[in-house]
Amino acid sequence: MTAFFNSIVYWRRATMTAGYMAILCAALIAGASAGPDESSSDSVGIIDGEAISVTGPMSVEVVHGRVKTVLGSGSDVRVKSGTARIDLVEGGQIGICGPAHLSVLKSGGSLTVALDTGTIHVHIEQDLALTIYTPQIQAQAIAIGDAPRDVLVGFDASSAMCIRANSGAVRAEQQLTGQSVLVPQTGDVLLLNGQLDSLRIGAGHCACNLQAAGSTPPPQPEVSQEVTSEEAHEKGPQPKPNTQPQPATVETPAAGEEPVYQVFIPPLIYDANAKVQPEVDPRMIVLVRHVRVRPALIFQGRVEGQAIAAGAPPPVPAQAVAASASKSAGPAGDSFVDRVRNFVRKLWPSGS
Repeated sequence: MTAFFNSIVYWRRATMTAGYMAILCAALIAGASAGPDESSSDSVGIIDGEAISVTGPMSVEVVHGRVKTVLGSGSDVRVKSGTARIDLVEGGQIGICGPAHLSVLKSGGSLTVALDTGTIHVHIEQDLALTIYTPQIQAQAIAIGDAPRDVLVGFDASSAMCIRANSGAVRAEQQLTGQSVLVPQTGDVLLLNGQLDSLRIGAGHCACNLQAAGSTPPPQPEVSQEVTSEEAHEKGPQPKPNTQPQPATVETPAAGEEPVYQVFIPPLIYDANAKVQPEVDPRMIVLVRHVRVRPALIFQGRVEGQAIAAGAPPPVPAQAVAASASKSAGPAGDSFVDRVRNFVRKLWPSGS
């Protein structure tokens, strides 16, 4: 009897375990089938920036060889410094000028932005309802006809709220009192302490320009074309490259050359589910020192050959010297005799 009851208990436990496994598998299959639809419908857009941090629903995609972060509904964005840009799925952009903190929520055809600090510049061309919430004011962008909506909402250095309607209008409503005001197109207002009674002309207190898309398209592949016989005849034979070995040049070490240090750090790891991101292990950091080994003996200087003395001219023979002297004296004697003869002829003319 004891063995019989033990077998019954064993089969009952096995049946319950199999049932639990079947329920778990069905839940996983249902979640996998519903995941892509939910993620695609709740995707807000691709965010791009230098000093940003994102928490909450998001995903990572590779676009044109670059890793992009896709914001989901409920994402929390912090821009520590500089600017950031969100390319919306439906078309349009949201420019963020930091330091800023905001959250995005998407439901159906409406997009809600909860702005805590900073300034945002929104440009929407599609039929997408946009509402911007601040701690005290609710701003809703209103389209005029089929024109796009371009609004700016933010806070300046004195914590005053700026609302600018570049294209379309903006309805600003005080969340506590329900009082509302309509900012017309090209209107620029400034609210002090979140009260509509203190509304005044903004005069460009807040500035945040939309960034141009920084992603460059990948280079187009080159398509080779066949060369016809006429083109080949016109071009003629191509000259062969010079394959003669060039004389090797001796590299002389630069004066005062110092070693180069290079640091290798392992890549950073980001875990969206972890509250605290893991730090880099200092033991994995490698310091490499690049140096050029020189020989022990270095000869410097210039080698010159033996100087050749200039040869003296050979001595002139004595006979040649005497002959030259007689030749030089001869013309001098003849000239003297001629002079005497001419003098005598002048004294005694030939006819006397």
